[in-house]
Amino acid sequence: MKKLIHIVVCFAFAVGLTLLTSCKKEEPEGPPIAGIFHSIADKQVAFTALTKRVVTWNWDFGDGNTSTEQNPVHVYENGGYYTVTLTAADAAGTTVIAEVDIAVAVTPYVLLTGGPTAVNGKTWKLTANHTANDKLVNADATFTLADPDLPSLPQGALSLYLGMGEVYEDEYTFYFDGRYSHDTKADGAALSGLLYQYVTTGGAGIVNAGGADFGLCTGLYSPEAGAHFTYVEKEDFAVPSVYGPEGVITYPDVSTLDFSGTEFVGFMDNQRKVIVQEVTDQSMRLVMFMAASETYYPLNTHALILTFEVVK
Repeated sequence: MKKLIHIVVCFAFAVGLTLLTSCKKEEPEGPPIAGIFHSIADKQVAFTALTKRVVTWNWDFGDGNTSTEQNPVHVYENGGYYTVTLTAADAAGTTVIAEVDIAVAVTPYVLLTGGPTAVNGKTWKLTANHTANDKLVNADATFTLADPDLPSLPQGALSLYLGMGEVYEDEYTFYFDGRYSHDTKADGAALSGLLYQYVTTGGAGIVNAGGADFGLCTGLYSPEAGAHFTYVEKEDFAVPSVYGPEGVITYPDVSTLDFSGTEFVGFMDNQRKVIVQEVTDQSMRLVMFMAASETYYPLNTHALILTFEVVK
């Protein structure tokens, strides 16, 4: 009798469980899901597809190369900034897209130019938000202050104190392939050495002499078509200077920028090649030399250390 009761109870439980199961609605499977994880070692990047309900993976690495592997490893030819796109699809063909921006082997040259994917180059201008490192110095071995009472340039100094705010508008564009362009904006002039203008134009090229007390002015300049630049990450740079033995000072192990023809960056004077003290993704600090002595011209007497910012 007990055995019969046990069988009936088990049967009832089984029937009830079946009824509950049959009443429960099946959960929909849902669309495919995709995300990207990556790790970078120099120019090699390992990608992992964080996907669910996906059967195909199509990767675009942002440099013209692709892959259909689920978790590919890609080696970039050039360092730079890339947008990587994963297009994943489920068995029904429904797709989902995931993207990630990566910075690969970012060198100072990439920071300067924006890298190979910056088709419009990277454009810089003098910043009015001067830093404590922005100053007028002597063209000696250690860049001592030209005026001890002026340890650094105050905010907007070229505008507020010299009346030459237009120099903050000029733009300088560097391209990854070495091209260079320069926009002098509405006044058609650039920050320049006052003595340089008198020697080269007899003063006719001077547009704004508001900085005369500091040997500065703005001078007419027509940017050179087809210009290019040369960046050297480390070299011993010899500069004509009144402070050097036999009229030359050599700055060891510095980064430099040089330009074709008459082109320059930031400041127009005899010395077109400049020292790059620092370059980051958003700012760059240059040393630009100036010949301000009639007696020793064209030897450099001073230098401007100024910060540039990226044009948004």
